[in-house]
Amino acid sequence: MQDVAMSMFRGVYLLLWLVAAVCDCRPDPAQRDMLMRQEASRQTGGTVTLTAAEQRLDAHLRGLKQQEMSAARFPPSIHFFRARPLIQASPVFRLLKKMPKGGALHIHSSSLVSVEWLVKNVTYRPHCYICFTWDSSIRFQFSSSQPFPRWDCFYWQLLETLRARIGNSADFDNSLIQHLTLFTEDPDTAYPSQAVVWEKFEKAFMAAAGLVTHAPVVKDYFYRGLEELHQDNVMYLELRSGLSRTYELDGTIHDKVWSLKAFQEVVRQFTADHPDFFGARIIITVHRALSVSAVKAAVKEAIQLQRDFPEVVAGFDLVGREDGGRTLWYFREALLLPADLGVALPYFFHAGETDDEGTDVDQNILDALLFNTTRIGHGYALAHHPLAKELSRKRNVAVELCPISNQVLKLVSDLRNHPAAVLMSEGHPLVVSSDDPSLFGTTGLSYDFYQAFVGIGGLKANLGTLKELAVNSIRYSSLPPHLKETGQVMWQNKWDKFIADNS
Repeated sequence: MQDVAMSMFRGVYLLLWLVAAVCDCRPDPAQRDMLMRQEASRQTGGTVTLTAAEQRLDAHLRGLKQQEMSAARFPPSIHFFRARPLIQASPVFRLLKKMPKGGALHIHSSSLVSVEWLVKNVTYRPHCYICFTWDSSIRFQFSSSQPFPRWDCFYWQLLETLRARIGNSADFDNSLIQHLTLFTEDPDTAYPSQAVVWEKFEKAFMAAAGLVTHAPVVKDYFYRGLEELHQDNVMYLELRSGLSRTYELDGTIHDKVWSLKAFQEVVRQFTADHPDFFGARIIITVHRALSVSAVKAAVKEAIQLQRDFPEVVAGFDLVGREDGGRTLWYFREALLLPADLGVALPYFFHAGETDDEGTDVDQNILDALLFNTTRIGHGYALAHHPLAKELSRKRNVAVELCPISNQVLKLVSDLRNHPAAVLMSEGHPLVVSSDDPSLFGTTGLSYDFYQAFVGIGGLKANLGTLKELAVNSIRYSSLPPHLKETGQVMWQNKWDKFIADNS
């Protein structure tokens, strides 16, 4: 049998050699052009037909991008904290800020609003106390009297009194900002490893909790978050939130129903005040550090909350660092509960936010698809899973690409090497989002669009790429079909104006 196979191989090899010997094997320029057009058509936006005005803007954008790619310091190739001033000075970035970007589909509620607003506005409100913890962090609490000591906070001080005693409130406020964000001028020294940056990441969330869960702040916080998105020409939001219990000044605690009603009220008011913003929904989350029974209870609760608030609740997700955390498969009993009950609860799983290839955590990508996830949060590892990539493409499961988050949390240093470059070149379903903008020193989506367009997409990415990414954010949203159509019309009107004003 082996001899037959070897004989067949030699025969094929001889045939190929004879053909090569008698044919003219010089590349055909026409065939080369055809192949290049075919390859370009496969990329994100490759099949988008541009109008004459769009082609003029596309040519202008390409020229601007070429200049930035030839500069001595190319922003996507260096850490975002160092690159931010370069991006802010970029003509491409200024255009992207004007561009209608559709929806933000991956933002966490605790980092929705800029920390400057939290410090300059919320911490100046009456009855705001602060505590400096043993592990060099801070906690806030609103209270009508000095809060009682607790395990992590032994001494609470009224911020109004503390500021009066310190005198220099500007420097003090800047120190508070440092506790609420990851931003630093020397990120490589401050965060030498993923473990260190994730530790600070979790601390920042905990530090902000006492501010953003105070009931009188909640509605202002949501409204301000929508304002910051709207100012960046974002028109829709899907917010991941654990719906933490909110508290009043006297200690009264409100449940998740109260939070959903507050969110619903704010969204209705905001859309009335801003008719070009077409809505916001919540993806309920729980931390992957919880037990199976706790997650099962959370899934059961999410089913009920979606039944009670169908316009507001989009679905369910597990959050927290994947590496070192519990896998999706670990929670299979809890995640199968909707199927066991015969009800629908859409999943929007974080999956593949890891560079530990071959580990149990690395299998979250496949497990997310097995549990029929609607979208994949981050999906950094997807390019290393050919079957998962094929399945997600066939099922139209979009990847929520968050470039700055992936860089700051040390999955990739030079965004030109981000694996989403492969997905973009293949036209895989993608949307761009900002994950935790306040922690990274950003607002809206423009910074992440810049990194995706200039760094990950390179010169191949064009105006058609941007157009498709924006449209994708509506197409792959959780909105019902008739609201997607409405959103698409609203976005198209803003897009046409953007093109007319800039071409």
